[in-house]
Amino acid sequence: MTAFHEVLFPLDIALRSAGGPERRTDVVTLGSGREERNARWAHSRRRYDAGYGIKTFEALAVVVAFFEERRGRLTGFRWRDRLDHASAAPGAAVAPADQAIGVGDGTTAAFQLAKSYGSMHAPYSRPVRKPVDGSVRVAVAGIEAGDGTDFTCDAATGIVTFLPGHEPALGAAVTAGFLFDVPVRFDTDYLEVDLSAFAAGAIPKIPLVEIVP
Repeated sequence: MTAFHEVLFPLDIALRSAGGPERRTDVVTLGSGREERNARWAHSRRRYDAGYGIKTFEALAVVVAFFEERRGRLTGFRWRDRLDHASAAPGAAVAPADQAIGVGDGTTAAFQLAKSYGSMHAPYSRPVRKPVDGSVRVAVAGIEAGDGTDFTCDAATGIVTFLPGHEPALGAAVTAGFLFDVPVRFDTDYLEVDLSAFAAGAIPKIPLVEIVP
């Protein structure tokens, strides 16, 4: 089993870091000049550089300790993406109708949290596997369900499970609102830190990559 620690990377450092989504696309140019393009990944994979968030020796020491406890690339952990960490639009409050996560059939009780991107041409549904514990709100057919009374949500998997007798009825839309983290690991087993350069303002490179926990 892949090692994963349900611990958040130091938030004050993460919120000043850089990164974003990556996709893998094969592009073949034909003799006519046209292209054939094929997506090798069904889902995007995010990459980050935590080095941009480190401004002090104290912050650097915290990251080194965090790196050592994770054993470098061995163990995954949670990362808060400043740009994209909520089901709602930037600046808006989380609401139970934010994201569609399924349609009831009267018997299915488990639904995976997901966030949709785009709306017209080819919307992309991203599985959300690391919601923030206690942040998940769920609605069935537009009526908010009770956390702990109607449903539970596993913060380690992002699976919403309706309790017996509360399974969504046939055709009932199931929606959810939530905050979430990105499961990542260090993308290096070696942190090279030149302290003389760091004192002069150089930024250490600390790469992180999204994983499927």
